[in-house]
Amino acid sequence: MSGPPEPPGDGRGGAAAAGRDPGLQPARTRLAWRRTTLSCTVAAILAARAALHGGTDTLGVLGAALCFLAWLGFLAVAHRRIRDLALHEARPPVMTRRAAVVAVACSVALAAFAALVV
Repeated sequence: MSGPPEPPGDGRGGAAAAGRDPGLQPARTRLAWRRTTLSCTVAAILAARAALHGGTDTLGVLGAALCFLAWLGFLAVAHRRIRDLALHEARPPVMTRRAAVVAVACSVALAAFAALVV
Protein backbone atom coordinates (compact mmCIF):
# COMPACT_ATOMS: atom_id res chain seq x y z
CA MET A 1 0.00 0.00 0.00
CA SER A 2 1.33 3.34 -0.90
CA GLY A 3 0.33 6.72 0.48
CA PRO A 4 -1.29 9.53 -1.45
CA PRO A 5 0.67 10.84 -4.41
CA GLU A 6 3.04 13.68 -3.67
CA PRO A 7 2.32 17.06 -5.24
CA PRO A 8 4.65 18.02 -8.07
CA GLY A 9 7.55 20.24 -7.17
CA ASP A 10 10.53 20.27 -4.90
CA GLY A 11 8.99 18.54 -1.87
CA ARG A 12 8.24 21.81 -0.08
CA GLY A 13 4.72 22.18 -1.35
CA GLY A 14 5.64 22.41 -5.02
CA ALA A 15 2.85 24.10 -6.91
CA ALA A 16 1.22 25.31 -3.71
CA ALA A 17 4.42 27.07 -2.63
CA ALA A 18 4.83 28.72 -6.03
CA GLY A 19 1.33 30.20 -5.84
CA ARG A 20 1.65 31.04 -2.16
CA ASP A 21 -0.93 33.46 -0.83
CA PRO A 22 0.72 35.30 2.06
CA GLY A 23 -2.62 36.67 3.20
CA LEU A 24 -2.16 39.41 5.76
CA GLN A 25 1.22 38.24 7.04
CA PRO A 26 3.25 41.01 5.32
CA ALA A 27 0.83 43.65 6.61
CA ARG A 28 1.05 42.28 10.16
CA THR A 29 4.84 42.16 9.94
CA ARG A 30 4.96 45.78 8.71
CA LEU A 31 2.75 46.82 11.63
CA ALA A 32 5.00 44.94 14.07
CA TRP A 33 8.06 46.79 12.74
CA ARG A 34 6.20 50.10 13.10
CA ARG A 35 5.17 49.30 16.69
CA THR A 36 8.70 48.31 17.60
CA THR A 37 10.07 51.50 16.02
CA LEU A 38 7.56 53.53 18.02
CA SER A 39 8.59 51.74 21.23
CA CYS A 40 12.26 52.45 20.52
CA THR A 41 11.43 56.09 19.84
CA VAL A 42 9.62 56.43 23.15
CA ALA A 43 12.47 54.71 25.02
CA ALA A 44 15.06 57.01 23.41
CA ILE A 45 13.04 60.13 24.17
CA LEU A 46 12.46 59.12 27.80
CA ALA A 47 16.12 58.24 28.25
CA ALA A 48 17.20 61.59 26.79
CA ARG A 49 14.69 63.41 28.98
CA ALA A 50 15.93 61.60 32.09
CA ALA A 51 19.56 62.25 31.16
CA LEU A 52 19.08 65.95 30.55
CA HIS A 53 16.53 66.63 33.29
CA GLY A 54 17.81 69.01 35.94
CA GLY A 55 20.84 70.19 34.01
CA THR A 56 23.38 68.88 31.58
CA ASP A 57 26.50 67.02 32.51
CA THR A 58 28.94 65.15 30.31
CA LEU A 59 27.68 61.70 31.26
CA GLY A 60 24.04 62.67 30.64
CA VAL A 61 24.80 64.15 27.23
CA LEU A 62 26.89 61.11 26.29
CA GLY A 63 24.09 58.75 27.37
CA ALA A 64 21.51 60.72 25.40
CA ALA A 65 23.77 60.77 22.34
CA LEU A 66 24.35 57.01 22.53
CA CYS A 67 20.60 56.41 22.85
CA PHE A 68 20.04 58.62 19.81
CA LEU A 69 22.65 56.72 17.76
CA ALA A 70 21.17 53.34 18.71
CA TRP A 71 17.71 54.64 17.81
CA LEU A 72 18.95 55.91 14.43
CA GLY A 73 20.51 52.52 13.66
CA PHE A 74 17.31 50.68 14.49
CA LEU A 75 15.25 53.21 12.55
CA ALA A 76 17.37 52.66 9.44
CA VAL A 77 16.98 48.87 9.58
CA ALA A 78 13.25 49.08 10.34
CA HIS A 79 12.58 51.57 7.55
CA ARG A 80 14.35 49.38 5.02
CA ARG A 81 12.46 46.28 6.16
CA ILE A 82 9.10 48.08 6.11
CA ARG A 83 9.86 49.34 2.60
CA ASP A 84 10.86 45.85 1.41
CA LEU A 85 7.66 44.37 2.83
CA ALA A 86 5.54 47.04 1.15
CA LEU A 87 7.21 46.69 -2.25
CA HIS A 88 7.17 42.89 -2.38
CA GLU A 89 3.92 41.93 -0.66
CA ALA A 90 3.43 38.68 -2.58
CA ARG A 91 6.91 37.36 -1.76
CA PRO A 92 8.94 39.63 0.52
CA PRO A 93 12.70 39.09 0.50
CA VAL A 94 14.27 37.34 3.45
CA MET A 95 15.82 39.69 5.97
CA THR A 96 19.59 39.55 5.76
CA ARG A 97 21.60 38.26 8.68
CA ARG A 98 23.44 41.60 8.89
CA ALA A 99 20.18 43.55 9.17
CA ALA A 100 18.90 41.19 11.86
CA VAL A 101 22.12 41.51 13.87
CA VAL A 102 22.05 45.32 13.57
CA ALA A 103 18.40 45.45 14.69
CA VAL A 104 19.09 43.26 17.72
CA ALA A 105 22.29 45.12 18.60
CA CYS A 106 20.57 48.50 18.38
CA SER A 107 17.65 47.28 20.50
CA VAL A 108 19.93 45.86 23.19
CA ALA A 109 22.17 48.94 23.11
CA LEU A 110 19.19 51.28 23.41
CA ALA A 111 17.87 49.32 26.38
CA ALA A 112 21.29 49.30 28.05
CA PHE A 113 21.94 53.01 27.50
CA ALA A 114 18.44 53.92 28.65
CA ALA A 115 18.86 51.82 31.80
CA LEU A 116 22.24 53.44 32.54
CA VAL A 117 20.82 56.91 32.07
CA VAL A 118 17.82 56.29 34.31
